[in-house]
Amino acid sequence: MQWYFVAALLTVLTSSQGILTTLSQSNGEYKYDYATVPFLAEIFKLAVSSLLLWRECQKSPLPKMTTEWKTVALFPIPSVIYLIHNNVQFATLTYVDTSTYQIMGNLKIVTTGLLFRMFLGRRLSNLQWIAIVLLAVGTTTSQVRGCGETSCESLFSAPIQGYMFGVLSACLSALAGIYTEFLMKKNNDSLYWQNMQLYTFGTLFNMARLLVDDFRGGFENGPWWQRIFNGYTITTWMVVLNLGSTGLLVSWLMKHADNIVKVYSTSMAMLLTMILSLFLFNFKPTLQLFLGIIICMMSLHMYFAPPNMLLDMPLTVKPEEEKLIEVSVDRRPHS
Repeated sequence: MQWYFVAALLTVLTSSQGILTTLSQSNGEYKYDYATVPFLAEIFKLAVSSLLLWRECQKSPLPKMTTEWKTVALFPIPSVIYLIHNNVQFATLTYVDTSTYQIMGNLKIVTTGLLFRMFLGRRLSNLQWIAIVLLAVGTTTSQVRGCGETSCESLFSAPIQGYMFGVLSACLSALAGIYTEFLMKKNNDSLYWQNMQLYTFGTLFNMARLLVDDFRGGFENGPWWQRIFNGYTITTWMVVLNLGSTGLLVSWLMKHADNIVKVYSTSMAMLLTMILSLFLFNFKPTLQLFLGIIICMMSLHMYFAPPNMLLDMPLTVKPEEEKLIEVSVDRRPHS
C-alpha cells in the first residue's frame, strides 16, 4: 500500500470528522456523552489490531514482538502527553476565543518540523522548510475572517497567558506525534503488536477519564458503563468508526512514512472540511479561504515534488571531444 493513498484516505476521513460530529448533534447539543466516543474508538482500534495480529501470527515466519518491560513501558507516554495536551487545550480556551485558538493551532505545523529535525535527526532541505512555513501560512490565512469582524480584533487582544498556553498546546501535539513515530520505528516489531500496546494504554486512560468525570459529578447520572450508549444514533456510531479508522491510518503513516505526511494530510483535511461546509452548512466562502487553498497547494507541491521539477536546471552539455592535432616533426639532422 502506497503512503500517498493512505494519506489521501486520511485526509478524507479527517475532513469528515467535524462534519459527522456536527451532524450527530440534536438541536445544537449532544444527546450522548461525548467522552465515551474516544473510549469506544480506542476499543475499536484495539479490536482491529488484535484481529490483524492474530492473522499475521497464522503465517510463517512469525512477526517480531518485543515483550521486554523496558520497551513496553515506553508506550503509555504518548497517552500521558495527549492527556496533558487535552487539559492545556481547555486552559487555552479560557483565555482566547475559538477562532484565535484554531489559528494558533497551526503552530503545530512548524513545531512538528522542528521536533522532526531535533529528535528524529531527519534533515529537511531549505525548500522543504519554506514549504512547511507556507503550509502554516496557508492554513492560517484560510481561517482568518474579514478584519471588520470581531474575530480579527480578538486575535490580538487575548492575554499573554492565552498565547503561552497556545504555544504549549502546539508543542505538546507535535511532541506526541514525533514520539509515536519514534516508537513505531524504534524496532522492526509488527505494526499490529505496537498498535495493541498503544491502544491498550489509550483505552485505560480514557476509562480513567470517564471514572474521574463520574466522581466529579457525584455519580448523579450513574456510572459510565450504565449510560455509555445513551443517546447514540447511527451518526454517532459513524463518528466512532471514523475516529478509530483515522487512528489506524495515522499509526500506519508513523510506521511507513513520517509526521510531515500526517501534518499535510490533516491540514488538507481542514481545507476540505471548509469546502464541504459550503454545501452542507451554507458556509460562506471568503477570499482568505481561496488564498489559503492556493498557498497550501503550492506548499504541497514544493515539499513533495522532485527538485528538478521546482528549478529550471540547465541542461548539461557534454564537452566536445578534444580534437587531436597531428603535428609533423622533422627529425632529420640539420646541416
